[in-house]
Amino acid sequence: MSTSLERYTDRFEQYADRYPHVIDVVLVLALMGCAVLGSNLTLPGAQPPDQDKTATVLMGVSCLALLKYRSHPRTAVVVTAVCTVIAIVLGYLLTPLLLGPVMAALYWLATLTDRKTTRVFGGTIMAALMVASAVSDSMDRLSLVLRTIGPFFWLLLPLAAGNMTRLRRAYLASVQARAEHAERTREEEARLRVTEERMRIARELHDVVAHHMALANAQAGTAAHLVLTSPQQTKKILTDLTGTTSSALRELKATLGLLRQNGDPASASLEPSPGLARLPELVSACASAGLAVTVSTTGEPRRLSPGVDLTAFRIVQEALTNVSKHAAVDSARVRLAYSGSRLLITVSNDGPDTNGTLGGIAGAEAAEAAEAADAVPGRGFGVMGMRERARTIGGELCAGPRPEGGFEVTTALPLQPAAPEAAVGATDAPAGGEES
Repeated sequence: MSTSLERYTDRFEQYADRYPHVIDVVLVLALMGCAVLGSNLTLPGAQPPDQDKTATVLMGVSCLALLKYRSHPRTAVVVTAVCTVIAIVLGYLLTPLLLGPVMAALYWLATLTDRKTTRVFGGTIMAALMVASAVSDSMDRLSLVLRTIGPFFWLLLPLAAGNMTRLRRAYLASVQARAEHAERTREEEARLRVTEERMRIARELHDVVAHHMALANAQAGTAAHLVLTSPQQTKKILTDLTGTTSSALRELKATLGLLRQNGDPASASLEPSPGLARLPELVSACASAGLAVTVSTTGEPRRLSPGVDLTAFRIVQEALTNVSKHAAVDSARVRLAYSGSRLLITVSNDGPDTNGTLGGIAGAEAAEAAEAADAVPGRGFGVMGMRERARTIGGELCAGPRPEGGFEVTTALPLQPAAPEAAVGATDAPAGGEES
């Protein structure tokens, strides 16, 4: 039963929203009929007034004024009240049917205007009708209390109903506004997360491509230089070059796997993200490119969280890539120091500080080493990317020339970061796959 009633109510509201003027005309005609019928009612034994047509004209004017209640609710309620007061003064019996137009006007006034307007107009009209009822000759047989208390409660009813309707509409509007605000907030948060994801994937691609391509370039150059004088060594270098390119393809495929959806059946299986355990592979690849890397560890090695492990490996990888690309040296040092709750990583080389290149690193990397450096067209992103990685997990990174010559990158990373860990571990962990 309730379901059917709700269905018909929804249909009526939809029709009313689509054809509001049709509903208004129907309601006004119904109120007109009630008012005319009410003007013909009298108390038992009393004679009706002689002005039958007068009541019809007054009720017709008041009902016509109701057609403008949407745009002029105050005018409509004043006109209907004046017509009703005149009818009561002329001797017509005050009944709920006669009060129908003014009750409807008060309801729409309370619905469409503010509370202060409703109190002012509603109180004034109620007082006027109560006074008219008190002095009317049609109700002489009733006591003064009955003549005044009846109109008071009949007119209070539409005011209360209109206030409830207005409050309900305000509540629904606020709920809708909150829902729209929540939807906008979710969309903005989604866009922000997409932007952060793009930045992390861009850093990962930069680390993978820059490192392996720099090593491949160095290996190819060394092989071309030794191809005639040392065929055996050239063969070994070319073999290492094959491994370097295969590793580059494997890591590139794993990184691009981040862009696949989790439910994609074509997506490759996951493999652990790289960490400091792969430093020997990194050292071997650098050695094949002509850069001898020495790794030393101080303090007791501890287990690193996945995000810190990945960040530490990528920073060492990027620093050694910069050395092989920009520094005119054949050796570099990597020092890992476990102290308290932090891991201190230092990557340095002894290249001469020639022509202000900061240990052989080109001016682009020197500009990146500045604390306030921004990415501009034509400059690299190596040092800036390392600094962003360190800050993501709560670490710090410094890069600059050494007093005795060369260049040094130093970073301090927490062993167990707090909140940022989830984002780094989840996003930077490559979705691996078989070697292509």
